[in-house]
Amino acid sequence: MNVIKLELADQIKLRARRRLQQGTVQILKVLLGTLIVSIGVLILKHSAIITGGTVGLSLSLSYWLGTSFSLTYCLVNIPFYVLSLFKMGWKFTVSTLFAVSSLSLMSAAAARLPEFVLPGWFGALFGGCVMGMGMAYLFLNGSSLGGSNILALFFHKSFGWNPGKVMFVLDGLIIAGSFYSIGLAKGIYSVASIVILSFIINLFKSRFASPAKAPARTSIVSAAEAS
Repeated sequence: MNVIKLELADQIKLRARRRLQQGTVQILKVLLGTLIVSIGVLILKHSAIITGGTVGLSLSLSYWLGTSFSLTYCLVNIPFYVLSLFKMGWKFTVSTLFAVSSLSLMSAAAARLPEFVLPGWFGALFGGCVMGMGMAYLFLNGSSLGGSNILALFFHKSFGWNPGKVMFVLDGLIIAGSFYSIGLAKGIYSVASIVILSFIINLFKSRFASPAKAPARTSIVSAAEAS
């Protein structure tokens, strides 16, 4: 009887250790994805252009209102946490909240760097590419940056809609509304940045969320649903 109790205790300890290891690895993956995105945001910000999603909306509002990007970004994302909690599960929501908070902190730290200016074409090309890779990595690891990211994954999970195309449409609306704050030329560069970002995300779309008609495929959103 004592032997059985000892074996059971060992199994519980082993499971707890594995969960701790998995949780640590997940945190590191989200931090890596967020770091990649923060580099993309830094490039866009110093190119004076924006991108789509709540990142682009927050950049546009920060240009227009003269507020810090990190604070604006946190406030803009609040309504989407509610949607994520009810539609994507609490694990996905917590992971997204962690990613958004991490990006805000990283962006606040980057704001202390010396000022420099990058050309618009550089920001569109490299900023869009870097952000696309960072967002794709977050999607693949069960997280997002809130806003249109959550909507894109939700529509892909529920209806099988292409997440890259959904984000492109939503991002286009945000870009169109930001022409006032950044001007026509920068707006065109911003459009180019979301085309590149959407293209990068489309490269990984088959590994994101499985549509409702194909529940057998393993995906990050099916894992969020199971939570």
